[in-house]
Amino acid sequence: MSKYAFGVDVGGTSVKMGLFDTEGHLLDKWEIPTVKDNKGASILPDVGRSIRAKMEEKDIREEELAGVGIGVPGPMDDQGTLLGGAVNLGWESFNIPEAMSAYINVPVKAANDANAAAYGEMWQGGGKGYGSMVAVTLGTGVGGGIVVNGRLLTGAFGAGGEIGHIHLEDNETEPCNCGNSGCLEQYTSATGIVRLARRYLEKYDGPTMLRRDYLSAKTVFDAVKAGDSAAIEIAEQFGDYLGKGLGMVSAVVNPEVFVIGGGVSKAGEILLSYVEPCFRKYAFGKCKETKFALAKLGNDAGIYGAAALILL
Repeated sequence: MSKYAFGVDVGGTSVKMGLFDTEGHLLDKWEIPTVKDNKGASILPDVGRSIRAKMEEKDIREEELAGVGIGVPGPMDDQGTLLGGAVNLGWESFNIPEAMSAYINVPVKAANDANAAAYGEMWQGGGKGYGSMVAVTLGTGVGGGIVVNGRLLTGAFGAGGEIGHIHLEDNETEPCNCGNSGCLEQYTSATGIVRLARRYLEKYDGPTMLRRDYLSAKTVFDAVKAGDSAAIEIAEQFGDYLGKGLGMVSAVVNPEVFVIGGGVSKAGEILLSYVEPCFRKYAFGKCKETKFALAKLGNDAGIYGAAALILL
């Protein structure tokens, strides 16, 4: 009888790993370095060795293991095949479960890392108790993951959930990292909020805390909490962009809840107070009833979601 599962979150610097019981409790977690030499040829063997070492340490037999779930940065189909590879790992296209089977003889499932993190938040985080949700990650960029009726929505080419690249602004002159311009990511990521702030301050000559501080998404929301009028207007711009973008998402997916995570979400409930009213302004009909919540799992969302690929 299966008692355990491993969740693996492969990042560009380190591989986060977690041991879970079948009820979803995290029993242990650790990291190993991501060795990208020789096109990342040693990453999966290193994962396999680390899992086997943990099994030996915890006296876990293969027959007690439900499987291993793996989250990887790159577009992926439902069978765990990388579509176009994972550039920052040096990987080209291949099927991860098939490759991993050479190192451990248990079921293996794989998913895009952002999708896995979304699955983790639905399973044991801010989306727990909901069957349909969209996870929104506001970090250096804007990522997303879509779960509909308990299943990850990956799309035909593995790009389902790339909400950061919804086009919102026709007049944008600066390019997004994706090569297009006017993407949601350019206004609602951590770097996007700084862009909004700099543009605002170029035209604003009144007093503001933002001229005295190192400018970041955190300093903007700290100033909002302190009642700074310039920061409040910047937060309103941010909320309008994100609310409009999520309104578009809701018209297609109609989730029960949006779960907001990533570094920017550390601002807390005040961030939602700027996003929700704008969302309800733009959302269609019954979509306005979608709830908002903050993510709860932080950097562990990826390992939770990877384990959930096996356990759900």
